[in-house]
Amino acid sequence: MKLTAQEIFNQLITDDKILELNGQIKFYLGDIDIIVKQKDVVGNIIQEWVLGWLEKRGIEYAPSTNTQMPPDFYLDPSDLTRNLLEVKAFNRTASPGFDIADFRMYQNEIISKPYMLNVDYLIFGYDMSDDGIVTIKDLWLKKVWEITRRMKDWAINLQIKEKVVHKIRPGVWYSDRQNNYPMFRCLEDFVSAIEQTVWQNPETRKNSATWKSRFLDSYEKHYGVRLSIPRWDDIQMNYNK
Repeated sequence: MKLTAQEIFNQLITDDKILELNGQIKFYLGDIDIIVKQKDVVGNIIQEWVLGWLEKRGIEYAPSTNTQMPPDFYLDPSDLTRNLLEVKAFNRTASPGFDIADFRMYQNEIISKPYMLNVDYLIFGYDMSDDGIVTIKDLWLKKVWEITRRMKDWAINLQIKEKVVHKIRPGVWYSDRQNNYPMFRCLEDFVSAIEQTVWQNPETRKNSATWKSRFLDSYEKHYGVRLSIPRWDDIQMNYNK
């Protein structure tokens, strides 16, 4: 059967009552078996568990062949431009540590595939006790602009190593702490931040003069709608701390 991301979210919460379940990660090798108590492996295991859940429930999907970019699953195998699902998981006792995507790849991808902006992110906030019991503390279904923000010197939150831009990183969307930058309010503001970052980033600046027009043309061709993307200078004050 075919389900949307929202229907999958609802089924996990209401039918499967995932927030009330306990789990363990076990490893067998020869005649030795252990309960895994390392939290850093839980996120990857949950992503694999979702694959098993989809198959067990008889939900149609096609897996992505590109592990570097969202989505993880196409929920409509007959149309790979809609019902796109990305699964993320993080230790709920810490801030989200997962990556959204490689920035350079992403800014190209949303021009050639503007529907990538409508990926649904199914996000598990998990905990693991000292004896290895895994619980899901929170489950969210979000769009990319609802989980991303600016940072101090850049229009979008980035992983930067040795002054080189790498990954787009999430913000803390579930907290209203005073020292948080707010999440983006809409798709248009998120795209504005991407355009600004294309210009800010020395490795992509050569694309900045035509980036927005190329994106708008592609989006309009696919959706039949011409977006109005604000200039970052006009909206950045909305995203200060």
